[in-house]
Amino acid sequence: MLDRRACFICAWRATCQKRYTVSSDMNLNVNCPDYSRDVTIRDVDVDRLLVEEQLEKWKKEKKPKYPYVITVSRESGSGGNEISRILAKDLGMDLMGGQIIQKVAESSKMSTKVIETLDEKAVSGLDSLVNSMFSARSISGTEYLRHLTQVILTIGKHGNAIVVGRGAHMILPKEETFRLRVIAPMDLRIRNLMKSRNYTKKEAEEYIKKRDGDRIAFLKKHFQADPADPFQYDMGINTEKMGLEAAAAAVKAAFLAWATKNGFVAHEAVRAGAH
Repeated sequence: MLDRRACFICAWRATCQKRYTVSSDMNLNVNCPDYSRDVTIRDVDVDRLLVEEQLEKWKKEKKPKYPYVITVSRESGSGGNEISRILAKDLGMDLMGGQIIQKVAESSKMSTKVIETLDEKAVSGLDSLVNSMFSARSISGTEYLRHLTQVILTIGKHGNAIVVGRGAHMILPKEETFRLRVIAPMDLRIRNLMKSRNYTKKEAEEYIKKRDGDRIAFLKKHFQADPADPFQYDMGINTEKMGLEAAAAAVKAAFLAWATKNGFVAHEAVRAGAH
């Protein structure tokens, strides 16, 4: 068995956080789902292909979309990512991970491609909204953040998506966004990470401290907000006393009630999810 912490041949080695223990043969051919020797594929092609796939999907969609999104803010190890995946599958929604959104926001070329999926009227409205947000000083005006804001607002225009992290709940209009916060006690989060990432207890504690600290700093710097403020969200859920499937079911029920109240019951995903 080859511990990923000692893996010196995979192109992911510098940034891998999964810490899989994977099998290998005598020639060090590693049997890992994320294994790659090609740094170019890792850094560029995978992200680009995921973005291109989503762009093509948007272009092919003929029926109108209702402008709603579920945003997921979560504590590290709380199960927020897993709940997001369950919801996306059950509701037939697109799952937009924070890492992909960040990649797009860091590339003006990718950001432009995303924005070009909107029609002229929507683009005009998007520009006005972005400019008003920055001029009102509700967010700080870095080039990266402007791209990030444009990308997340574009996702909001298309709708039918779950956006994980990246301060999306602070960017998207609250009238069109179901904002979820997922939390759990520290000891449970540590156990979850020790199990899912094969971390030691110390490594799990350090990971939580680093990731949560980064998220808090990001929101405070750009939005002058504290992620622990409950009034930023439509629903908060503690995964301590229920499994992730049960937590996802509770969120789904709350989202469908919110969608009905806000007049989005005609949307196919909502109708399907109600059964």
